[in-house]
Amino acid sequence: MPFSLWMSLVAVCAMGAMSPGPSLALVLRHTLGGGRAPGVVAALFHALGVGFYALLTVWGLGALIVRYPTLFQAITWAGAAYLAWLGIKALRAGRAGALEAAGTATTRSQAAREGMLVALGNPKLILFFIALLSQFVTPDMSLAAKAIIVLTAMIIDGGWYVLVAVALTHSRVLPWLQSRSHWIHRITGVMLLALALRVVVGPLG
Repeated sequence: MPFSLWMSLVAVCAMGAMSPGPSLALVLRHTLGGGRAPGVVAALFHALGVGFYALLTVWGLGALIVRYPTLFQAITWAGAAYLAWLGIKALRAGRAGALEAAGTATTRSQAAREGMLVALGNPKLILFFIALLSQFVTPDMSLAAKAIIVLTAMIIDGGWYVLVAVALTHSRVLPWLQSRSHWIHRITGVMLLALALRVVVGPLG
């Protein structure tokens, strides 16, 4: 995979990870309720769930491209519509939204279990990855390239939420995020709409 294409993959994965939602609320809750360790554990196990869905998506997209190119195109357009819907939803989100998360007593085992379940229990991740990864998967893609895509998605997701968990141990960070959450929503919304348009235009090259 060319470095420039990989950097595009990193950018879209980072955008997906940083988008406020239930995953961020999960890490916030476990960090505030149990400290840095449960927050980090929740982040890492969430990344494992994300990696599992990314793996399924890469395999499935590769098969669709080869066997059913028309169906693949239809799914890609549906994914673009989903990204656009997410963008509009983010633009219309309130000031705090998912950044409001009360801390409750928690343990590392609870954090691991819930981190995995939040990822695996969110089938919208499949739609999100289809829309994103359709820009990077090709019929002749090697196993190594597919592994790079999956590992990139996992590392970006886990790295971001670990960073969140570590940063939240400093008491000033959460109020700072909450006070600027409306800008996070707006920036995310604009980027999602732009990505939806890019999906319609055609694959990245």
